[in-house]
Amino acid sequence: MKKQSFPAREKLRIRLLAIVPAYTAAGLAVMPLLEYILSRSAGRISEWLYLRLDVLYFFYLVIGLSVIFYHYWRKPWDYLDEVINAAQTVYEQNNAAIELSEPLREVEKQMNQIKMSILLSNQAVKEAEDRKNELVMYLAHDIRTPLTAVIGYLSLLDEAPDMPAEQKVKYVGIALEKSERLEMLINELFEITRYHTAAVQLKKMQVDLYALLSQVTDELYPALSARGNTARVSAGDGLVVTGDPEKLARVFNNLLKNAAAYSYPDTEISISAEKKGRNAIVVFRNHGQTIPEDKLVHIFEKFSRLDEARLSDTGGAGLGLSIAKEIISLHGGEITAQSNGETVTFTITLPVSD
Repeated sequence: MKKQSFPAREKLRIRLLAIVPAYTAAGLAVMPLLEYILSRSAGRISEWLYLRLDVLYFFYLVIGLSVIFYHYWRKPWDYLDEVINAAQTVYEQNNAAIELSEPLREVEKQMNQIKMSILLSNQAVKEAEDRKNELVMYLAHDIRTPLTAVIGYLSLLDEAPDMPAEQKVKYVGIALEKSERLEMLINELFEITRYHTAAVQLKKMQVDLYALLSQVTDELYPALSARGNTARVSAGDGLVVTGDPEKLARVFNNLLKNAAAYSYPDTEISISAEKKGRNAIVVFRNHGQTIPEDKLVHIFEKFSRLDEARLSDTGGAGLGLSIAKEIISLHGGEITAQSNGETVTFTITLPVSD
């Protein structure tokens, strides 16, 4: 542990060691002058004082040094009172700086740093609380939409038992579809919670990136072709990383679904993978509306979705990119997003296998 310095104590000691000799020397310097003045003066009082100069000097020393020592004996207690009073203001929610006496400048600096840290911590807690309330509101919206539809269609079926079979099949199908969406939202919520509680264990093995990316692209072909989009995969031969293939497939699936959802119709989504140094760089690039910077910085946060997606009843709970970031972090990698010129780019960095 670093040894703490006590500048106030040292300053008091130096001042005391300086003032005592100075006070004593001042008395010794005045005595000859006073002796000369009294010897030239006439009168009983002057004669009486002249004969008792040694006694006067003694009292001069006793009284003066007593006052000096009492003053410097009281100083630490005065400083302690200052610190105690200042400590009571540390937790005040204001920007008023703590001010102490000059010998306590180091303590003053440290207490102001503590106060600033408390203010920043309280601000962070408030922001986290606001964010939590916002997330709860978003989650309530996302869950309520399909749940309302399920209840509505089931109520219609319950109120009209003699409903035509064709219409009944249609309503059951819609209710089932909304129920499945509700299940997906809840599963996403549980999944992101598992990642944050470190309850996820990776089953690592050798993963061929080109094969995995091609597999994910083939599986999402129907969703891509529905809007005329295509996906092109390019990767170097033998580009292998050590990771959990199921979890990495989830990341790539989320990114490709995200690209398909926000791409302009009839445009190509490019997926590339290459080795740079000891890392594999995987890039998803699609052509779509430029994401504003203020939304881009929050894109990996939980429940982050663009406004037009938030207003719809399709898609997930906005946890896909947050889950992707958690998975990549568990693999010791990094994921970033860029958007400019109506092009959106997600870049994943993963350590390659030795």
